[in-house]
Amino acid sequence: MKTANRLEGIGEYYFSKKLREIEDLNREGKNIISLGIGSPDQAPHPKVIRVLNEESKKAGTHAYQSYKGSPILRKAMAGWYKEWYDVNLNPDLEILPLAGSKEGIMHICMTYVNPGDLVLIPNPGYPTYQSAAKLAGANLVAYELKEENNWLPDFAELKRIIQMKQAGQESVLMFVNYPQMPTGQLPTKKLFEELVLFAKENHVLLVHDNPYSFILNDEPMSILQVEGICDHIIELNSLSKSHNMAGWRVGMMIAKSKHIENVLRFKSNMDSGMFLPLQLAAATALSLPASWYEEVNKLYRIRKNAVEIMLNGMGCRFSNKQGGLFVWAKVPDGIDDGYALSDLLLYNANVFITPGGIFGSAGNNFIRVSLCASEEKIIESFDRIKKAGFIKPKQHV
Repeated sequence: MKTANRLEGIGEYYFSKKLREIEDLNREGKNIISLGIGSPDQAPHPKVIRVLNEESKKAGTHAYQSYKGSPILRKAMAGWYKEWYDVNLNPDLEILPLAGSKEGIMHICMTYVNPGDLVLIPNPGYPTYQSAAKLAGANLVAYELKEENNWLPDFAELKRIIQMKQAGQESVLMFVNYPQMPTGQLPTKKLFEELVLFAKENHVLLVHDNPYSFILNDEPMSILQVEGICDHIIELNSLSKSHNMAGWRVGMMIAKSKHIENVLRFKSNMDSGMFLPLQLAAATALSLPASWYEEVNKLYRIRKNAVEIMLNGMGCRFSNKQGGLFVWAKVPDGIDDGYALSDLLLYNANVFITPGGIFGSAGNNFIRVSLCASEEKIIESFDRIKKAGFIKPKQHV
């Protein structure tokens, strides 16, 4: 059988292919250090692991669970939003637990996007926005984020795109993501106010993907702080980064009850509720005190400093005001683009760094370095890069 037409233009995820290549190089004895993927290398809080272990031993916890998630988890999510974002939520109507926020991106596209509908995605931005929209048959348009505009949307350009939409395109869906991945640009109250107003005035369903708000960010923010739950805004959030639970696959969709109900129509035909002990452990994670986030960020600040020293040595330019799990940096003069620099470091220094171009054409001249490796690994990477001759002499007298 031939593959379905919906897979045309959909390739295997970049990291899926690259990790196999790195595995092959490691089998050859290369011992690659990966500074590519944003998968936290630290464990969740011991209390969270203990709850998972204890609840897993209980009888009656291994059955199918509600598609809407445990009431305990939904109440914990509502409490988390109130404590940290000062957003009031109805846990029974306005929260839908997800198997990670990535699942939510796909579910929202399949729920709201008809073939030919306009979907706006950021360039650079998370590649899943593009692939999910393509699978839904969208008329996909990338809106460019520029360094000179601090990686913020150009609202005049967005309005022009919407005004040019073709006849018959009833729906407009837009993905946005601050703290922005991959650039690390932090949100402001003014930005969120502008986004909410833009969505309302232009009849756009705005999906704000918010998994990085607690990482290297002194003021976690939600777009729902602007006017609370409203018809034209959906927010996705996740425990993957903030609680070192990437492999646990626990996320959430926050929206008006009608959006929750609509997405649930699709989701309930695609999967089942997540394992109950996992939900109860996630609820425990959401109750952790401020000291948890402080310790997580203390470690990332140390690593970020080591990465910045390495990037300075390579002649890369970057902002030191970035949030999130990465450092986004412009490639030095004399290097064609981020792909070229990534390959040079991989094949000559045995260090993998993500080329910015995988996030869109606006990222071609950039690289993204993950903070999900120990300080020792980052320092070793710097030593390898020095030995391979990629350090600018003027930077080290």
